[in-house]
Amino acid sequence: MICGIDEAGKGSVLGPMVIGGVAGKDLSEFVKKGFADSKTLSPRRREQFYEEIVVEFKTTTVVLSAAMIDELRSSMTMNEIVARSHARAITDLMPDTAYVDACDVNEVRYAETISGFLKNDIAIVSKHKADDLYAVVSAASIVAKVTRDRMIEDLKSQWGNIGSGYPSDPDTIAFLKRYIKERGEPPSIARMSWKTISNMMAKKNQKKLFEF
Repeated sequence: MICGIDEAGKGSVLGPMVIGGVAGKDLSEFVKKGFADSKTLSPRRREQFYEEIVVEFKTTTVVLSAAMIDELRSSMTMNEIVARSHARAITDLMPDTAYVDACDVNEVRYAETISGFLKNDIAIVSKHKADDLYAVVSAASIVAKVTRDRMIEDLKSQWGNIGSGYPSDPDTIAFLKRYIKERGEPPSIARMSWKTISNMMAKKNQKKLFEF
C-alpha cells in the first residue's frame, strides 16, 4: 500500500489550509489514470478527476483553519505545521510508503520531520515537485485543491468577494483593506500571524496616530 500527500492553501492569508491524501496499491494504477498536478488542470477537469478519485481510492483530508494555524505558529514553524498535518493524513491512510511534496528546502530533513510525528514505521519519499513526479501525489493535490476551492466558495457566500485568499490576489487584498478600514480589525477568516495582516494593521494604526 502506498499513499500520496499534498496540500493546498499553505501560503494563503485567508481561509484554511487543506492536506489531501490518496492511497492505493502501487504507483502504476495512478499513472494509468493520467492524474496531473492540480495547478495544471482546469477547474472542470479537477472536479472530474476528484469525483473519480474519491470513488476508486481511499482518501483523507486534514483541514486547518486560519485560527488553528495562528495558534500553532506560536510554537512551530510553518514547515513543521505542514509536516505534522502530512503525518496526520498518512496516519489516516496507514500505507507502507508515503510520497509527499517536500515543504522544506532539504528533502531529507522534511522526511525526518514527518517521521517524527508518526507512531508507526512508514517509509517517507520526500521530493520537491512530487505532484509532478508521482501520479499518486498528483491525485492528492487534486483532492486538496478541490476541497479547499469548495471551502473558499462557501466563505465567499458569507463574506463576499474574498478572491482566492492569497496575498498575490488583488481581490483578496482589496477585501482585506476594505474590511479593516470599515471594521478596524481583520476578519476572523484571516491568518493574523501573516505579515500581510500585520503590515496592514501597522499602516492603519500609523494613519490613525497621524490623524490624531
